[in-house]
Amino acid sequence: MILAVMMVMTISANAMNYNAAKHEALFLSDKMAYELNLTAAQYEAVYEINLDYLMSLNGHGDVFGIWWDRRNADLRFVLNTWQFDKYMSLAYFYRPVAWKAGNWTFAVYTHYDRGRFFNAHPKVFVTYKGGNNHRDPRFYADRHMPKPDVHHRTPMAHHKASAPAPHNGKPVSAHHDRKGADRHMAMNTSRSNGGHFGRK
Repeated sequence: MILAVMMVMTISANAMNYNAAKHEALFLSDKMAYELNLTAAQYEAVYEINLDYLMSLNGHGDVFGIWWDRRNADLRFVLNTWQFDKYMSLAYFYRPVAWKAGNWTFAVYTHYDRGRFFNAHPKVFVTYKGGNNHRDPRFYADRHMPKPDVHHRTPMAHHKASAPAPHNGKPVSAHHDRKGADRHMAMNTSRSNGGHFGRK
């Protein structure tokens, strides 16, 4: 009995709690919204799917197990063809989590600095507690959400953000740099209600 209890405690210790999962899902989903040019509806669904996946992880064996397969199946319903192809080509989206030395690691942080966001939080960030991946496998297929029908531009950066360059001999503040980035993104956002909505 003692051995069984110890095994349960070990599994529980490896599980990702809700608060940790939702913040990691938010960071990952925000970057997917930016690089895949998601619509607002897609962003909401992608956040839910990522949160469900992260909350289903209890150890190394779950990283590429049944819940990873379900994540990919759900995303195939939510994304259009070019978005899904791009998603699969980017390892830090397609294989976002690894279990190393007894800890979860997230590949997206090799490309983006912590705290860097391109969009406002999805509306479901506060309300969604998980569970859609335990419903009908066609849950997201039946939502029939609109998808952009144009290809995304080349993202401004696939790597960690560098400090803003000086302008007229004066340093450029992060706020000024973000406003310039927002103007650049706004000019490149598709007219089909594509991503980069509600940026902070």
